[in-house]
Parts: sequence; structure tokens; C-alpha cells
Amino acid sequence: MTGLRMTVAVAAMVAGLAATGVASAHETLDLTAPKPNLAATPPMGWNSWNKFACNIDEGKVRAVADAMASTGMKDAGYQYIVIDDCWQTERAADGTIQADPVKFPSGIKALADYVHSKGLKFGLYSDAGVKTCGGRPGSAGYEFHDARTYASWGVDFLKYDWCYTGPRNAEAAYTIMAKALRASGRDILLSICEWGDNKPRDWAAKAGHQWRTTGDIRDSWDIDEGYSHSFTWILDRQADLWKDSGPNQWNDPDMLEVGNGGMTAIEYKAHFSLWAMLAAPLIAGNDLSAMDQETHDILTNKDVIAVDQDVLGQQGRRLIDDGDFEVWVRPLAGGDRAVVLFNRSAAAKVMSVDWETLQLPAEMKATVKDLWSKQVTKKVKGRYSAEVPSHGAVMVRITPTV
Repeated sequence: MTGLRMTVAVAAMVAGLAATGVASAHETLDLTAPKPNLAATPPMGWNSWNKFACNIDEGKVRAVADAMASTGMKDAGYQYIVIDDCWQTERAADGTIQADPVKFPSGIKALADYVHSKGLKFGLYSDAGVKTCGGRPGSAGYEFHDARTYASWGVDFLKYDWCYTGPRNAEAAYTIMAKALRASGRDILLSICEWGDNKPRDWAAKAGHQWRTTGDIRDSWDIDEGYSHSFTWILDRQADLWKDSGPNQWNDPDMLEVGNGGMTAIEYKAHFSLWAMLAAPLIAGNDLSAMDQETHDILTNKDVIAVDQDVLGQQGRRLIDDGDFEVWVRPLAGGDRAVVLFNRSAAAKVMSVDWETLQLPAEMKATVKDLWSKQVTKKVKGRYSAEVPSHGAVMVRITPTV
């Protein structure tokens, strides 16, 4: 979690793991039940952390659910309402995890029922360690108990973090929770959040539906601090991961910062455009109940969302990297191409992409739609050019016509 990643002595964490009764035999259990197909396209929804961190309660969650259902976000494809860290306090005598009675007086099941009543899905957070990143009880040693509890509450999505894990093997730890979820009696999407530290590209697809590729995002164009990273820093670390992603197994460059105030509208459009090119989960991180029209319009741009949700499921690639000027390309079902012209420089620049870069015939004509301005240009031959603002992106969909 941003600003909360804990550094503790390994010996102390080993002792903590032992105290929970983690059975070493479970660390090597193979998955036998098939992974449910819950993410044929990248999941879309909202998570509480980027805006509220630990200052979360059931009133805020209900207000966000109301907003998702009433503002057009649900119609645009958003469906998960996920509570991140700090919803829990302790365990009961029988080991059952308890919600904070002050922040969630109605209980988690009642809140999940409310979210479901809006035609949405409900998600929670836990951790593979003895504690969560915020110091609350983790699931180490309680995986099957917690999975059954989540299922009884109506949880549809579990974000599973990696703080206070000591010497645990990441693949084994996430395999245990995956096995527990599959034995819970309810289909629950598993979002793996071990920050890309343990080569998840080699194993995470067997256990989860999406996996984090880096540390946490921060609401910044280019400022990095500690374990939290800017939009552009995270973007750069996705460029070589395109082979790993696909239906029901998505690279996750972390949640969206659109609308949280640390970047300009132009930068937020670039952020949203490039997450769509990456086939990333689109998990909003702002306060949906108080967003302005500009933020709403970015988050509900159906043309950009259609690229993210394209059924081919192929992550886009950075095919041209000319310093501050980049061209990202994503093949789409049916033969279309999505293209982002991305300008990191301090001044506007005319940028181009030619058909050869897109692996299209040079003589071919195409219809080009700008997905932000909505301008459509027909019979474009050979290349497409546009002026791209500083720190901005022009995103187009290219449809061959001849």
C-alpha cells in the first residue's frame, strides 16, 4: 500500500507466521480445481485506497456504489466496488475475521448486499502475511477460513497483498489462497498484489485473474517517492510484458488516479488511454460520488473503454520510442488497430504513424477515428499524423477499408 509498506526484521515475521499455525505442507499444494473464467476482459470497477486510504467507512462505500450505478459508469462497464485495507480489526475466538464495528456497523455482508442491489459486484482486501500493510490481521494461516467467510458475505473480488510475509514463497502463498477461494463455494476473482517482485509472469496466471507488475501508483506525472511511483515510471515497466497478458490473466499496472488532482486533464487522458492500450484492469481510484464532469467524461469514454475491453485481449506494445515521443500500438479483434501517439515533452509536437509500423499495406486506405475528439477521417492512406499536446496522447482507432 502506498506509504505503508513495512520493513520489519525477518526473524520477527517468521515468528509471526509460526504463531498463526501456517502448515508448511500447504505451501506446496498444487491447484487442482480449474480457475473460474471471471475476467474474459480486464476487470473494471473502483477501489477505495487511492482516494481514502484507511479513512474508509460504509457510508463512503454506499455513496460510491450509488454513483457508479447512477452516473453512467455502470453502463460504461464498471462493476466492482472494492474496499481496500483497514476494513478489519481483529479475529473472533473461532478465528473469523471481524469488520471494524465503528466504520462498518452494519457488517460486511449487509454492505455487499447493498452493492449487489445496485447490480454491481463487491470486493474486499486481505494480505498473504500475518498483517496487512496497514497493520490489520492478514490471512496467513487462515486462508481457507477467510475464503469461506468471504463467500458467505457475498464477496466477488479479493485483492490479496504481500506485506508482513517474511520468508514465504509467493507462488505457494498465492496458490494456497487460490485453492481456498476455489473451495469456498463461490466464484471470487483473485487479484494478486505482490508488486511484481517475485516474477509473477512465470506463475501468477495459474492462481489469479490479474497480477500487479510494479509497486504502487501515485497521482503524479513523473514524481516517484519510496515505494510509490508516477504514471510514467509504471508505464515504462509495462513495455516488455505484453506476452504475459490475455483473457482471464491480466497484467495489472495498478489502479487509476484519474480525478484525484495531482495531474492535469491532459495527463489524465494520457493515463487512461495508455491503461486501455495495456489491456489493464480499469479500477477507478477517485471519489465517484464527488467527481466533476471532466473526470466523469474521461472515465466513461466508451471508445477508449472498448479498446481496453477488446475481446482479442492482446496487450499493446511500444513500437516507437524516440526519446519523449512514443507510438504504442494494439491489435484489435476484426483487424482494427488502436494507436496512441504519446508526447512526454514540454511542447506540442506533430507526430505520425505509418502503415508499415502497423503491419498494414502501404497502399491501404483506412478510416481513422480520434477517440477523444471523436473526429473521423476517411480514406487515409499510408500514414496518420496529428498534433499531440505536451504531456498528452492522441488515441485513434484505425479501421482498414480497402
